[in-house]
Amino acid sequence: MEIHAIEPLVTIITPTYNQGQFIEATIKSVLAQTYKNIEYIVIDAMSTDGTVKILELYNNQIIKIIREPDEGQSDAIVKGFKMAKGELIGWINSDDLLYSDCIEKVVAVYKETPDAVLFYNSKMDILAEDGSYKKLVNVPLISRDHLLRIETNLIQPGSFYTKSALVKVDYFNRKLKYSMDLDLWLRLLNVGRFVDIGSNPIAGYREWEGTKTSTGSLTLLKERKKLLIIHGACSTDKTINNIKIELIKHHIKAIPYVGKFCKVFVNFFRNI
Repeated sequence: MEIHAIEPLVTIITPTYNQGQFIEATIKSVLAQTYKNIEYIVIDAMSTDGTVKILELYNNQIIKIIREPDEGQSDAIVKGFKMAKGELIGWINSDDLLYSDCIEKVVAVYKETPDAVLFYNSKMDILAEDGSYKKLVNVPLISRDHLLRIETNLIQPGSFYTKSALVKVDYFNRKLKYSMDLDLWLRLLNVGRFVDIGSNPIAGYREWEGTKTSTGSLTLLKERKKLLIIHGACSTDKTINNIKIELIKHHIKAIPYVGKFCKVFVNFFRNI
């Protein structure tokens, strides 16, 4: 069992690149936390938009601002993990938000279950590009096996991990572009248990056309399939079969006229 101080240090990492239109809202959401023993690290991959000016505005309130080239978001997050001093560590992307009581709630549960390695909340708000509320999602984590073989959806914003467990699993594969959170959770669940803090939403995920999950679906599917197999998924598992179906759809759409025909066919049946 981990022994921690009365008020454990929590590290929050924000990786960013050219998201100047959103990052100030993200920074403010971290600085507004009701829990105060926070180490905040922002890692900017040399943004060329307005990000730098915004970071300068909050230079005295952010513990560390790292501006240097990296090999992508995963590389930046692992870099932040390794320099973090907190007992609990998590990341929030520069277009998402933490609600003001997020860390307070996570730490309260951590104090009660210090043997767990992964703390998350199954409820999260989906936000529009302008930050307005769109809908509530509920994605409970059933087990590692369920995540691996049945359904890969998870809620990363607002999730935190113990430093000791991160070191034990060697973080995650920094070459991953889309599935680093899934890789990390599968690794962590091999060495310890998770806790759903069972709260109202503690984070908001901004859904807009620039998010990686909306711009790189084919690459995402191929990466995820390979990752799942590495972690032990079988060709008969629902997760693998779902990916195969989506890949087939992509290939069909790529065939001239066939993709157009399929679209017309689907629209026809939707309207009858």
